[in-house]
Amino acid sequence: MAVRQQPSHGRTEEPEPELSAEQLLDLFGDEYTRRVFEAVSEQPRGGRAVAEAADVSRATAYRRLNQLLEAGLVASEYQIAPDGHHRKQFAASAQHLSVSLDDGDIDAAVSFDC
Repeated sequence: MAVRQQPSHGRTEEPEPELSAEQLLDLFGDEYTRRVFEAVSEQPRGGRAVAEAADVSRATAYRRLNQLLEAGLVASEYQIAPDGHHRKQFAASAQHLSVSLDDGDIDAAVSFDC
């Protein structure tokens, strides 16, 4: 099993961590991970908003966000709120995932946002 990372045009950042197809499928095999990823794919959100949109506890949301961050599928940045507090925002960096079967071998490709 292999994962191919397809570069986006104009990317100058460091490449995302290499994941095996098995790791990628295991990650997205979890319902809560999928729901959290869908929430940050719709729009950038803070952790509490992710938990609410994904209908999971905050602890579950942050656990899944950390897994997705480590895998390079989600990015985060701090935003300054109107009240002056710093809040972390999460956004999907992976834009497309495809899985194919070829002669008994599983291949996965991930493409990322610019």
